Amino acid sequence: MATGKIGVTTENIFPVIKKFLYSDHEIFLRELVSNAIDATQKLKTLSSFGEFKGELGEMNVKVSIDKEAGTLTISDHGIGMDAEDINKYINQIAFSGAEEFLQKYKDTANSIIGHFGLGFYSAFMVSKKVVIKSLSYKEGAKAVEWVCDGSPEYEMREIEKNDRGTDVILYIDDDNKEFLEQLRIDTLLKKYCRFLPVPVLSGKEQEWKDGKYVDTDKDKVINASEPLWTKKPAELTDNDYLEFYHELMPGMEDPMFWIHLNVDYPFTLTGILYFPKIRTNFDVQKNRIQLYCNQVYVTDQVEGVVPEFMTLMQGVIDSPDIPLNVSRSYLQADQQVKKISAYISKKVAEKLDKMFKEDRKAFEEKWDDIKVFIEYGMLTDEKFYESAKKFFLLKDVSGTYYTLQEYKTLVEAEQTDKDNNVIYLYATDKSTQFPYIKAAEEKGYNVLLMDGQLDNHIIGFLEQKLEKIRFVRVDADIPDRLIVKSDSMDAGLTPLQTDVMSTVIRSQIPQVEKAQFIVSFAALKPTDAPATITQNEFMRRMKEMSEHQPGGGFYAQMPDSYEIIVNTKQPIVEKIIELASSSLQDRVAPIRAEIETLNNEISAAQKEAEEKKTPAPDLSDKQHKVADLRSEEEKIVSEYAKEQPKVRQIIDLALLQSHLLHGENLNDFIKRSIDMLD
Repeated sequence: MATGKIGVTTENIFPVIKKFLYSDHEIFLRELVSNAIDATQKLKTLSSFGEFKGELGEMNVKVSIDKEAGTLTISDHGIGMDAEDINKYINQIAFSGAEEFLQKYKDTANSIIGHFGLGFYSAFMVSKKVVIKSLSYKEGAKAVEWVCDGSPEYEMREIEKNDRGTDVILYIDDDNKEFLEQLRIDTLLKKYCRFLPVPVLSGKEQEWKDGKYVDTDKDKVINASEPLWTKKPAELTDNDYLEFYHELMPGMEDPMFWIHLNVDYPFTLTGILYFPKIRTNFDVQKNRIQLYCNQVYVTDQVEGVVPEFMTLMQGVIDSPDIPLNVSRSYLQADQQVKKISAYISKKVAEKLDKMFKEDRKAFEEKWDDIKVFIEYGMLTDEKFYESAKKFFLLKDVSGTYYTLQEYKTLVEAEQTDKDNNVIYLYATDKSTQFPYIKAAEEKGYNVLLMDGQLDNHIIGFLEQKLEKIRFVRVDADIPDRLIVKSDSMDAGLTPLQTDVMSTVIRSQIPQVEKAQFIVSFAALKPTDAPATITQNEFMRRMKEMSEHQPGGGFYAQMPDSYEIIVNTKQPIVEKIIELASSSLQDRVAPIRAEIETLNNEISAAQKEAEEKKTPAPDLSDKQHKVADLRSEEEKIVSEYAKEQPKVRQIIDLALLQSHLLHGENLNDFIKRSIDMLD
């Protein structure tokens, strides 16, 4: 029996391995099974080269539990080790046998997983003692046993072992007894090893007998050794792809389509990516792409390996060229990874472009489901945008689809404003914004439907990318002012009428939570609504964007700003204006005259002091008098407005149209409407 010290540079290597080297203790099983797969693949390679002439026999990896002994064993029938191999590959930490083997057989070797050398030592994260029993494939080799209790000290001796290969026996420590449960081990094997290229056996197949499941004599195979992505697309049917998808994503409805990746230069990459149907924000989940390294599961945290927008997709990617740290748990962003990411983005763009060109109708039918991917890609990947702008579609409220160029050609004649901006009108809700849509269409305008999860972002993005293009929501103004083609129209009111009517309307606007209103007048068609409520495009966008920022930002704290636009040509409004003028003229005109006189006196005094460069006179008495007169005027007008139910009625109608009339205000409106029917 030989004893010795493991070749490490510090006595603290085992605490480091146990606590810090791997982020999850469960990774040990992946590492040890991967090593067993390596050993099996190595022997197959040597056999194919004629360097091993014996019988291969059953080439599988077996994971077995002995709860009484407290052991978990990983066994293979692969290349095995002799004392020299153990000294070289086990006793010298971080010397990787797989690396050496790959160098020798780099052009033809079967997939070798272990590139890292420290994988074996992950066993000590869960074990108080580890035993290796191994018999090398080499002719005349002696079987050896290696024992280590988690210190740098080990023992090694010759033993009797009839079967070629290696058994790694873990004596599980008291803190990790969960790894002696068959269900826990099978769950981990299905997570990490379900697609390994060599059969992995764990436990027994079960059958229903006497009212319960019982073990049979047949070993249970955990993995599918030839996963779909390792096969050629020409060999596969649509049903094959769908069955594999449902195996990966049980319970999901069928995907819309998929992309089979298969490239071997300048890097090796295989995989299948699926476009799932996304119906709501709840469905937008990342981490549904699984990353494999030669069929060994690594992670579902694939940011950096695939473009950001493709993290919404589902499926698998397998590449031995993606660098990992020693734990294989975290990706390192290097140039090779960036090339892989760019390649995947390019392949997705090519697939979408091909679908669009070959069958536009079918592409349009899928558009509402796939546009979240495309918009996300355009927003986050400049190169993808350059490709996607050819097949990106806009949909109008009637359900007709247009490319960006087609839509500009459609609307630029009618929807170009006085500054030569082409205005793209849009709605976010066909139902609630129907009156505004209808009014715009009656003007001969086309209205887009932008109701997707990322549409508010893509609107601003396209305004930056497309020259002389502006998006305006259809309820941002009255139809005559949505697309300004000339200077503003005269509302047809005298200054006094404007002031009086502003007070009349403003005094009757009910309290609406988190909202403020300004009043304006426009001479519209007599058949248009008496009053319309609009929301400024810029302010609304700023507020919406602020709401998604941490802390909300400045605009998020502000109330919603609305404009009530009163139609001075509408017959009811004309009567209200005429009646208010005749009823209030005698009472308001003297007050207005006195206010004007006082204001003139104030201005004259200020101007004289300025010209003579003397201190400004004390005008506070006159200023207070003006304020008092304005309050008196406002009180007179407000009291008058209270007695005019039609004023409140046209305001409430406008609020109702904009879905701003609720609770008590809505109840008052209904009662008033009934009274007005008498």
